[in-house]
Amino acid sequence: MALDHRRVPGPEESQAPLLFAVPGPAEPAAPGREAAALRPLLARAGLLSQAEGSAYVELGGGTKVLCAVRGPREAAEGRGRLLCEFRRAPFSGRGARPRPGPAAAARERELGLALQEALAPAVRLARYPRARLELTALVLQDGGSALAAALSAAALALADAGVEMFDLVVGCGLCRAPGPGGAWLLQPSEAEERAAAARLTVALMPGLNQVAGLLGSGQGGPPESWAQAVRLGLEGCQRLYPLLRRSLLRSAERRAAEGPRAGGASA
Repeated sequence: MALDHRRVPGPEESQAPLLFAVPGPAEPAAPGREAAALRPLLARAGLLSQAEGSAYVELGGGTKVLCAVRGPREAAEGRGRLLCEFRRAPFSGRGARPRPGPAAAARERELGLALQEALAPAVRLARYPRARLELTALVLQDGGSALAAALSAAALALADAGVEMFDLVVGCGLCRAPGPGGAWLLQPSEAEERAAAARLTVALMPGLNQVAGLLGSGQGGPPESWAQAVRLGLEGCQRLYPLLRRSLLRSAERRAAEGPRAGGASA
């Protein structure tokens, strides 16, 4: 068989240098990092014209999440249903791209279920009998606190689609620094999450002051330590709530100025 001399004779497969790097000590928190400090947040609703509702949330440090809502669509069940899907883009993480497999798919299903359980109390599903709402959260870049950012983006997308809700859901992520006296950090970065001894995601409906969901893992210490983390997360959600409301208001004003969308759901 004739050889293709125009092709670079490189290897068929390659590995990222990070695979062969010697693991060093855990990266410490950023200098001057305050436990209750919030990362800068950018939120915008109504970006996708192909979906009934959409939202984009970006956290300072690199976390970027895009959510889209489709429906309501006819369903065979007699009651309304909210179906949530959590996905990561292949290029969302650091280093080599993760290979798709059962473990990654199971983790995405677990996070999708957590997303669904946290959003369900806020949606008035009784107003949508025999219908289903489909929500997809895509992590474009994971710089830490991805699930919390997806919660906030999903709530904005549902509201942008005109879905009747009791309140917005705001998410905040936390992690506990390693060590016996490790403190809980609000909205941790990806490096802080990798070195963490425990993680916690809090979902709150601030207008009703009701907790919509909690998802924790790891060794967070005694119950008092977890209670402190929950209080810190609830305070963070309350501080983020005005930012999300202003983003939704700007989207409604922009839509009113542009006129009704063809084929879209009424706000």
